[in-house]
Amino acid sequence: MADVITTPRERHKPPAPPRTGRVAGLLAEFDSPEALKDAARKVREAGYTRWDAHAPYPVHGIDAAVGIRQTRLPWVVMGFGTLGCVTGLWLQWWTNATSYAQYPGVSTFLQGYDLIVSGKPFWSLPANIPIIFELTVLFAAAAATFGMLLANNLPLFSQPVFHCRRFMRVTTDGYYITIDASDPRFRAAPTADFLLAMHPVAVEQLEEPHTPAATPPVARRTFLFLSLLALIPLGLIAVARNSKSATPRIHPNQDMDNQVKYKAQQALPRFADGRAMRPPVGATPEQPLGLTVARGELYEDDHFYRGIVNGAFVTSFPTHRLEVPLNPALLRRGQERFNIYCAPCHGRDGSGNGIVNLRAVELSGTLGGAWVQAIDLTDDERRGRSHGHLFNSITNGIRTMPPYGDQIPPADRWAIVAYVRALQRSANATPADLPPEVQKEVQAR
Repeated sequence: MADVITTPRERHKPPAPPRTGRVAGLLAEFDSPEALKDAARKVREAGYTRWDAHAPYPVHGIDAAVGIRQTRLPWVVMGFGTLGCVTGLWLQWWTNATSYAQYPGVSTFLQGYDLIVSGKPFWSLPANIPIIFELTVLFAAAAATFGMLLANNLPLFSQPVFHCRRFMRVTTDGYYITIDASDPRFRAAPTADFLLAMHPVAVEQLEEPHTPAATPPVARRTFLFLSLLALIPLGLIAVARNSKSATPRIHPNQDMDNQVKYKAQQALPRFADGRAMRPPVGATPEQPLGLTVARGELYEDDHFYRGIVNGAFVTSFPTHRLEVPLNPALLRRGQERFNIYCAPCHGRDGSGNGIVNLRAVELSGTLGGAWVQAIDLTDDERRGRSHGHLFNSITNGIRTMPPYGDQIPPADRWAIVAYVRALQRSANATPADLPPEVQKEVQAR
């Protein structure tokens, strides 16, 4: 056990010599983090080099007070990360882009695969980047872990402070400074007086344990067990490489290799020709891929998807589809889609005076250039066009108007056509278009 040299109440007493063991250093306890920082600064300025400060939590500014220098570990990590990058690059080049003919003096056990896979090149940097990245991270992580352990002389299974009962409070509310006896400036009595001058709570003398610290038995057993466990795969590999077996190899990961299926060139009595390999449905010399179509992409309804029947534009709406009911809801949907996609050029009333058109006309007048006036959708020519023609213009575009088939679903295109018809009728309405009862009321007025 370490001896209490003195406390603030007993500073007049000389330090007591250690009862047993060799002096390992001195420990001073302080009552606040501020006192710890002030003491650390004084110890550093006094020229001590082998000492440390201990606190239950990170103390702001303690690094500068202790004089901790920038660690070299980042440079070690960068160096080993670069080594991992080069190793991954070289390993993949050696295993894939070399052959026995190039390096006959190298054992076949260490030669590359030299395999051609679907005509791919032996060496291609983009394909090798994932392995390069993984080895870079692996080497850098290992360097950071083991570099930190070496830099801190870890693992240490025993330290003199571990045998000090007072030091057990370092994880709760204790603040300590320890000066190692191996420090060139360390002298037991003068160093103790130096620490006492800082008014600590107490100063204790630390001693080396009676028996040298040894690796804990549980650590030795664990290391031995893991070492023997790591030898098992190597032993199995050695046996597999130097022996033959009449049974298939162990296949723990099936990878769909043994699923119930018929493979190429395998007989299948279900079909008259007995072949498991089947040509595409409806395959012909003109259509070698057959007539199969992905689900949801068989656009066989020309009326609904193209506005065409028997090669001509339709003059009716595809009301046989539930998506196109001729009701006010369809017109409201058409108005909403029209105002989003069409009104910027054609205007909300369809007259061709949308904000994009007006701005383009203004710029063409000041900056020069040709701008094609947006079409008036309510004129006689557009009124005379069929429903299918308007639908096709929205789908595939016409003249300077771009196609909107990729942006607007077919049902919404038909809703826009219906709304355009409503705009055309409202822009060219006559008294004859009014209901009879309204006409009578107008005539009565």
